[in-house]
Amino acid sequence: MIPERSVARYSTGGYAVGERTRARPVGDGPLDSPVGASSLHVLRFLAAALRARAVVEIGTGSGESARWLLRGMLPEGVLTSIDADPANQRIARAALREEGIAPTRTRLITGCAVEMLPRFTEGGYDLVSVGVASTDYPAYLELGARLLRPGGVIVFAGVQLGGDPDDSSGALTAAIRDLVKAVQDDEGLIPVTLPTGPGLLAVAKG
Repeated sequence: MIPERSVARYSTGGYAVGERTRARPVGDGPLDSPVGASSLHVLRFLAAALRARAVVEIGTGSGESARWLLRGMLPEGVLTSIDADPANQRIARAALREEGIAPTRTRLITGCAVEMLPRFTEGGYDLVSVGVASTDYPAYLELGARLLRPGGVIVFAGVQLGGDPDDSSGALTAAIRDLVKAVQDDEGLIPVTLPTGPGLLAVAKG
């Protein structure tokens, strides 16, 4: 479990607030290298380790994280990516096409994730990736965990130890605190924090 004393020391780094904007993930190694310690490398690793066939991404952005997730997924795997900004999805669709990824491997949905996720199949997904910093973090945990099969993982990017002096009592910090408390209170969840890039909180469903 995550120690209670660490709850107030979580912060966001490298990601803008809300579903409409998403900063480029910050990494600890070159993104063009197959070996590295960036958040993108971690996403690919998780998708591969889980032998993921079905993945949900919250925050399509430029499509960069989608490409790395797809690289780790099984060849027949399908990635469903949600973003509130249709411009982001147009950019991502073009980037995925340029990468040579078949259109049948992705499902891009324009809309609010909190409204879309309840429509997805319960227990039908291996991995849920939350790539936006949002006050909806607790809702993403509840809705995302519902989608996971046993052993599946939900990962939150942009959540790290260290504290944010500019947002010590803001809405985003409160949402992160609520997120961590919800993880602590659920004995069926197994969390780990990874200090890579902007920070990752990964939670496995037991």
